[in-house]
Amino acid sequence: MKTIKFILILLISLSATAQMPQPPANLWITDVDFEDKINERQAFGDDNHKPVLIEFWAEFNKDNCFADWDKVKDVIFYRVNIALAPNTKKKYRVRMPPTLIIFKDGLKTKTWKAGLDLLIPVDLKKVQEAIDEINTASKF
Repeated sequence: MKTIKFILILLISLSATAQMPQPPANLWITDVDFEDKINERQAFGDDNHKPVLIEFWAEFNKDNCFADWDKVKDVIFYRVNIALAPNTKKKYRVRMPPTLIIFKDGLKTKTWKAGLDLLIPVDLKKVQEAIDEINTASKF
């Protein structure tokens, strides 16, 4: 009976994780293309480009990732696997994934870091408010 309960719990947890939307392969970046991506422009000659939201991610903490990545607006989103980007992780002092950083014109403007509980202390609403504030400020 204990074995059946264990198997059921395992299957339920695996199915919940499997339903979490993952970014497509082109939204994953590494040390090689990180600087290019945070300075990216959407069109040739575009002087007013969108901010870039980067999530520093790790396999061991994938259950606590920023699951609303596909709902943020007026921003370019990328995810960085810290195992594949050790130099970038070190440069931006990412100690605990998930960590979210918003860049504007290649400069870090806002950061949220996971705590010892491995949870990121921000939700979609607060991230979107920060993005909107950065976009509004860049118009002046």
